[in-house]
Amino acid sequence: MTNGLDRARTKMQDAGASGAAIDVFSHYYRLVAEGSGGFYIEEDSIDPLLEPPQLASVQVDADAAREALEKTVIIKLNGGLGTSMGLDGPKTLLPVRGDMTFLDVLVEQVLRARRETGARLPLLFMNSFRTREATLAHLERYPDLAVDGLPVDFLQGFEPKLTADTLEPVEWPADPDLEWCPPGHGDIYTSLVGTGLLDALLERGFRYVSIANGDNLGAGPNATLAGWFAASGAPYAAEVCTRTANDRKGGHLAVRKADGQLILRDTAQTRPEEMDYFTDEHRHPYFHANNLWVDLAALKNLMEERKNVLGLPLIRNEKTVDPSDKASTPVIQLETAMGAAIEVFPGAQAIAVPRDRFLPVKTTNELLLVRSDAFELDADARLVAAVEKLPTVSLDKRHYTLLPDFDARVQVVPSLVGASSLTVEGDWTFASEVTVVGDAHLEDAGAPATVPGGVLGD
Repeated sequence: MTNGLDRARTKMQDAGASGAAIDVFSHYYRLVAEGSGGFYIEEDSIDPLLEPPQLASVQVDADAAREALEKTVIIKLNGGLGTSMGLDGPKTLLPVRGDMTFLDVLVEQVLRARRETGARLPLLFMNSFRTREATLAHLERYPDLAVDGLPVDFLQGFEPKLTADTLEPVEWPADPDLEWCPPGHGDIYTSLVGTGLLDALLERGFRYVSIANGDNLGAGPNATLAGWFAASGAPYAAEVCTRTANDRKGGHLAVRKADGQLILRDTAQTRPEEMDYFTDEHRHPYFHANNLWVDLAALKNLMEERKNVLGLPLIRNEKTVDPSDKASTPVIQLETAMGAAIEVFPGAQAIAVPRDRFLPVKTTNELLLVRSDAFELDADARLVAAVEKLPTVSLDKRHYTLLPDFDARVQVVPSLVGASSLTVEGDWTFASEVTVVGDAHLEDAGAPATVPGGVLGD
């Protein structure tokens, strides 16, 4: 174990990793080497979270809300490449509304909020070493985005992938970049410290940070939320949404009986025989939207107390060194999730928000929806549903899963504002204007075919 850890630490030092990042990696390396780190959260050890405060019922003085927003920073996670959709660049550079990319929409949300409220409202992107260059090149079109001498991004940490059998840092001369991986978005707390950004923000009078995924266009700046968080005195707060049958696999919040602490429980922390409890949306009615609020002063104190190691639950991610080659060397990636930090902040809270603050795009089914007229950009540049109930979209996985295949077949986005569902089986191309009404089902024609223009469905 010692030799493998020493080699990994030296490799990180030589690559310029921060001391904080090396300390955190060493903590999780030891857990893996000792065969510990994974644990179950027993159902009888928790109580469901049943009555969090509701954003819709929150009353915040307008001046207090503006004051809180003035002290707020917006951070978007931007390390993802969208590999599940066949991308090799930042997912946030995908067009989502006409020519506007995710990045453009996120920037516009912040710029409009600045004009409306007068708040400084820095927008920072946490990039990985694979997304940084392309992201910064795109952001050059917004020369006024940076404020108070702050950067527009900071780099997520990096760590060596470990060979699964020996826990040595893997070597892959064919592409040395593949020897490295990001340590999951739980690394955000370490990266804020290691880059010096946490101190820089506090020195400039910022106190609160709102964090969300870059592919979630619903989680825009919100003065009421900022005001609520500031007034709560909580060091940390999670936005939660009401679970439906479609949300049964997502992590949910619960209250630990032993001390009343809010915690996050994911599928990996649930015993197989207790999955019925985990997936019961009535028993555990709120899921974590992965939108977070953190008190920067509280974070600084906690990181100092714990010597930069928050001790979040370990995620042992087993892959191959070249993800595109399943025959390449099996490796282990040591990761953590930022939402799990709720359990290390005493007094952490949750607030229930409307579903429109949770609009991630993980598949081409969702991409088709957000590109269609079932959504629109509101006055705050937030993506909002234009219909009372969004239609269900199910595209043939053989022909639409990867973005190049999707774009080749969806040349003209169909109208979905009057649709209940759209199911596509087989190889169909949308090449002209199509209006989907009610339930529409395209059956496999047995060969490539083009959808006729006009009305499709009931």
